[in-house]
Amino acid sequence: MRRASVPAVVGGLLLGLLVAAVLISLVWTPVDPLAIDLAAPLAPPSARHWLGSDEFGRDVLSRAMVGARISVGIALSTVACSLAAGTVVGVAAGFLRGPVDRLAMTVNDALLAFPGMLLALGVIAVFGAGATRIVFALALAYLPSVVRVVRGAVLSIREREYVEASRVMGNSEAYSMIRHVAPNASPQIAVLATSMFGWVLLAESALSFLGVGVPPPKPAWGVMLS
Repeated sequence: MRRASVPAVVGGLLLGLLVAAVLISLVWTPVDPLAIDLAAPLAPPSARHWLGSDEFGRDVLSRAMVGARISVGIALSTVACSLAAGTVVGVAAGFLRGPVDRLAMTVNDALLAFPGMLLALGVIAVFGAGATRIVFALALAYLPSVVRVVRGAVLSIREREYVEASRVMGNSEAYSMIRHVAPNASPQIAVLATSMFGWVLLAESALSFLGVGVPPPKPAWGVMLS
């Protein structure tokens, strides 16, 4: 039986801890994350503040749990939107080739000319901050990478024997793309999705550091009483 590697185990534990914190924060946080306690600024870990408090006396653990909920939600939404749009464009460009490929890759290369974070900041500067706008900005920033990866995978898959057999059988191009090409590109898409999740988390954190992040939501209804 194959033994799991140490990095995989550690990564799985950290991911499980992150997911658990997000789910728990939906219904409970140790302290109101927005409550200011001027009597305990920069307090060390204690029974009330399990990870201490910040300079305004706000509970660090509660704020981290709520912040993780925001970041994970934005990351998942961004990855889903970027993969959905990028897969459609990449599969169409790689399979149909010709004018469709040239037009799609011209636009894609133009987007790649801008650094992802700079492009996201530009979109937010035009449309304003907010969860939906940040998801749109980050999805647009990572869309060119998805299109490139999917198109490269499709260029290889479209030459396989089963795709040629589908054409010989008289199936339409759309049927061949949906039935044979797109499903066989899913391994590359899945690997890209896991990588993008981490990239988007870092990008969303950077946007918050620059002051254009999502404001904190209302505290969970299960806040522990002081």
